[in-house]
Amino acid sequence: MSSDDKQSGEPAGGGPEQLALIRESVREAKVPRAKPRTWRGAALAGELPVARVVVNKGVLHLDQFFDYAVPEELDEAAQPGVRVRVRFGAGAHRVRGGRREGGRLIDGFVVERRAESDYTGPLAALAGVVSPEPVLGAGLLGLARAVADRYAGSLADVLQLAVPPRNARAEAKPSPEPLPPPAAPEAGTWERYVNGPAFLGALAGGGAPRAVWTALPGPHWAGELARAVAATLASGRGALVVVPDGRAAARVDAALTAQLGEGRHAHLTAEAGPEKRYREWLAVRRGSVRAVVGTRAAMFAPVRDLGLVAVWDDGDSSHSEPHAPQPHAREVLELRAAHDKCAFLVGGTGCTVEAAQLVATGWALPLVAARDQVRTAAPLVRTIGDGDLARDEAARAARLPSIAWQAVREGLRSGPVLVQVPRRGYVPRLSCERCRTPARCRHCAGPLEAPRESELRCGWCGRDQPGWHCAECGSDRLRARIVGARRTAEELGRAFPAVPVRTSGRDHVLDSVPARPALVVSTPGAEPVAEGGYAAALLLDGWAMLGRPDLRAGEEALRRWIHAASLVRGQSEGGTVVVVAEPTLRPVQALVRWDPVGHARRELSERAELGFPPVSRMASVAGPLDTVGPFLAGADLPGDAEVLGPVPLAVEQPGRGVGGVGGAGAGGGARARRPGDPPVGERWERALVRVPPGSGAALAAALKSARAARGAAGAGAGGAVPVRIRIDPPDIG
Repeated sequence: MSSDDKQSGEPAGGGPEQLALIRESVREAKVPRAKPRTWRGAALAGELPVARVVVNKGVLHLDQFFDYAVPEELDEAAQPGVRVRVRFGAGAHRVRGGRREGGRLIDGFVVERRAESDYTGPLAALAGVVSPEPVLGAGLLGLARAVADRYAGSLADVLQLAVPPRNARAEAKPSPEPLPPPAAPEAGTWERYVNGPAFLGALAGGGAPRAVWTALPGPHWAGELARAVAATLASGRGALVVVPDGRAAARVDAALTAQLGEGRHAHLTAEAGPEKRYREWLAVRRGSVRAVVGTRAAMFAPVRDLGLVAVWDDGDSSHSEPHAPQPHAREVLELRAAHDKCAFLVGGTGCTVEAAQLVATGWALPLVAARDQVRTAAPLVRTIGDGDLARDEAARAARLPSIAWQAVREGLRSGPVLVQVPRRGYVPRLSCERCRTPARCRHCAGPLEAPRESELRCGWCGRDQPGWHCAECGSDRLRARIVGARRTAEELGRAFPAVPVRTSGRDHVLDSVPARPALVVSTPGAEPVAEGGYAAALLLDGWAMLGRPDLRAGEEALRRWIHAASLVRGQSEGGTVVVVAEPTLRPVQALVRWDPVGHARRELSERAELGFPPVSRMASVAGPLDTVGPFLAGADLPGDAEVLGPVPLAVEQPGRGVGGVGGAGAGGGARARRPGDPPVGERWERALVRVPPGSGAALAAALKSARAARGAAGAGAGGAVPVRIRIDPPDIG
């Protein structure tokens, strides 16, 4: 302070005496001012001076609660469920005044206030309370613990998925007062299902039915979910609906608004933005809203008095969380239904093997329509096999058989036509037109691709390939093994020059298209909804979807086909679907008969004979070469565990995705990297561990314990070689 400041800043009327009085008052204060970092010398809370905290440390060997001293100043705010900041990692030698000090500042949640600690040494004090808003209730904490144990993960990792990041502006705004329960809805289109009205009646009466719902094709599924939610709310309970993507969430959101009016439900998706999403989450947590629709993260939504959990299209890969411990929404909702003793509904136009198992074990009952209702709602399905293609001049010349051309022409007379292709791109993979030998790079034998017309290059090393000739027959003519969405759109545009052609895929996904005639080329999962339904649909290159080297290839192909075909008008309105795939294959026959349940049952029976999931429980263990075997040898696996492998994994090259046909809603030539994939360029291996029913919990506990011990040993030795564990992996090859 300058001399001028001193002169102008002296208080009038006895300034020196007043300052002296203030200094003396500070000296005589009984409680010293607490330091914000250590609370050194500060008094503790008079009652319950210990806070039990779960800290944000996802490593398994630290998967436990830690006790902290509660300063008196934080007593009122540091209640169970609030966010706190704590010091973590201080050694026992850093103790002053009976308090542990030092360590790194990290986040955590108070889970309990206690009179004393089980730890006999000195405790560190809470560094601070981030917010007095309780966001972690006992129910959510119990669910997170159960999910962590099931998936061999840590509680902290699950809480990162379950509790959204704080937004101060959203937290400062009060939530609206809760509305009274609505009246029970009429059955409406649930009348089309054999036990549909009874299911709604049970929900409205406070019951807890569990059902596997095979929805009829058409636009009514969102409204039917809304009626199930309304019936649950009418009983005075809450409801939670989890859907695979934002487009499906928007449809259910609109249906709920139409059924219930404004202000009765929350819409939780990433597209809403952090502030709005947290504000709606808080409204649910505070009990202002008792109905929720959202994507994968909403599976943990803290709905009060939960009466119904529902998941739509549980076979979609978007329901599988990519971040540790990688839980699946269907399994989490099963845990919630069992813990809260509430109703459970898994629905979709298809039927997964896991859903069929719920019915086979008696845990859930089927909710299906009579065959006459199916025949009315489903389109006519026609097939084109390899023999038909060989005899069809049009197919040999342009890849589309005559029946497909005819279906397109007839469909365009009355509305839009959907064309589904497995991949998006410009001829992603090529083969010789004469002998069908795959076209490969002369340098590294990688597959050739044509990202643009008259441009040929290797998909692995990126070298250009001018003057290519087939090594088998010498031909210089190439043909696409799988023709992507853009190339298909160009071919159809030339064939139907007066008709607009639109594409929907990874880079640009259309939500809807008008009812006027148009060709809509889409990759699986990105099909837009057509007003009034599509007049026809072509499902191309079925062999590519069925030929994937994966246990679920047939199930996944049928699910994607039925999803696309469900957007087509019913047979009574002239709706037609043409699938280019071998007619004798089981998924193709199930599509023709529109029998996804029968297909799932047969798949379940075969997997039971072979000991494959979901009849057995399985874990994937991956790591660098020569690490997986020793890790499993040191794990205390159940006596009935069977270890398959380890086997080497494909080495991912820099700049390339992981190969595969199609993708969730996109279908690019190679899927994007996911959390858990091996590091680029490193040689990894993987083993599968299989146990019979009843031993899944023991397997998860054994792997978690072994990984925790490995982490603890590595923490003292400068870090351990990583080993990644996934319980019930969706892709096992």
